[in-house]
Amino acid sequence: MGEDVGVRTFSREDRARYRDKVRRCLDVFAEMLRESRFDLDRPMTGVEIELNLVDEASNPAMRNADVLAAIADPSFQTELGQFNIEINVPPRRLTGTGTADFEEYVRASLNAAEVKARAIGAHMVMIGILPTLRPEHLTAETLSANPRYKLLNEQIFAARGEDLPIAISGVERLAVTADTITPEAACTSTQFHLQVSPAQFADYWNAAQAVAGIQVAVGANSPLFFGRELWRETRIPLFQQATDTRSEEIKAQGVRPRVWFGERWITSVFDLFEENVRYFPALLPVCDPEDPAQALAAGEVPNLAELRLHNGTVYRWNRPVYDVSRGRPHLRVENRVLPAGPTVLDTIANGAFYFGLVRALAESDRPLWSQMSFSAAEENFTSCARHGIDAQVFWPGLGYLPVTELVLRRLLPMAHHGLDRWGLDPAERDRLLGIIEQRCLTGRNGATWQVETLHRLESADHLDRPEALREVVRHYVDLMHSNRPVHEWPIP
Repeated sequence: MGEDVGVRTFSREDRARYRDKVRRCLDVFAEMLRESRFDLDRPMTGVEIELNLVDEASNPAMRNADVLAAIADPSFQTELGQFNIEINVPPRRLTGTGTADFEEYVRASLNAAEVKARAIGAHMVMIGILPTLRPEHLTAETLSANPRYKLLNEQIFAARGEDLPIAISGVERLAVTADTITPEAACTSTQFHLQVSPAQFADYWNAAQAVAGIQVAVGANSPLFFGRELWRETRIPLFQQATDTRSEEIKAQGVRPRVWFGERWITSVFDLFEENVRYFPALLPVCDPEDPAQALAAGEVPNLAELRLHNGTVYRWNRPVYDVSRGRPHLRVENRVLPAGPTVLDTIANGAFYFGLVRALAESDRPLWSQMSFSAAEENFTSCARHGIDAQVFWPGLGYLPVTELVLRRLLPMAHHGLDRWGLDPAERDRLLGIIEQRCLTGRNGATWQVETLHRLESADHLDRPEALREVVRHYVDLMHSNRPVHEWPIP
């Protein structure tokens, strides 16, 4: 949802025109796939990281406009809530020291931005859900000023026709009601982009779906929301509920949610875009003047603006992306399952594990998805979001086993092989996969550190829950800036 959309209302004619246009875009996309008109030569990878802003008391700071003005760096952009910003990292190849280059760029950018943000009383935090968020921080008044967020909010609630119930049952229980989509702003994530060819896309997307739960288990960092200890990766159920356009009756009819894992393995990238058009009505029916068929017939590269905008309002955990760069079209898998943080180093290690693992699986002689039902992959995803690094998962040939055992025995060697296939420097490969290994051996990731720290502060220091949560954030920020991997973080 990166498109700028001005404030407006939509008529029935707008929606009919948009439906026709998005279907014409889909036809042109199919023709482009048949003709193989895609950039395939130098596949790139990319990273986006969403951040929270806090004040000196570790509470959310509604200052993103001021912070972005102070940073004055086009890599940083607005996000849904006034306490959110996002950094978009320039894409690069994974060969050689690609991951180290990512880490160096992100650290330098965040350090420079933190200095400027601190000057106006704000600090940046890489975390899945900010523990000090309270209901009063998530209202219509805390939406960012960009008109597209107000418009998206209006369209989701127009589709629902009623307020949003948010109910999450984990270690503790939460049941609240929201009259805006701002609870979505609580979910700050890391997104990995992987450019692939049309011929490879299905294998890479299927591989990403198969390992999504494993990623969440190892990288969980969102155990706390509105003062409650919930799932180890509470972002998953919260995001699913906060953007649900369906009323209870529509859910009962089996209508698919806009945030979903999917329902089947695919054979082509076209499957996903076609599902988007077939299953989901437009939220933002904004038509572009381009005629995609005419553009293609003239030898130009169509922007397919309606297809892309519509795709941006269907929140798949692994999203297909069609984009045009330097006049050439390309495809990407956008992996959206992971939270932000805890450190830049942890984030890049998560990326190395993902990039290596999906390449090994996508290029395997016998595809994993021929041995594993799609529903088993979805069950793994839900179990890993709920239980994190303590989850039990299913894997073909091994049955049910602890996720840490699966990673150590089977998946780290595969990721090792995949990173070799990318041409990553062996020292970089071992450094980053060693972090994933140590998380599994110690049983500590961001979620376990947050929960253990909260319990220690409440029991040993006798702090009440709100004060303990502020202390969790304060200690977290200090350790985040150290860039020590989270498995080495001490419990205060």
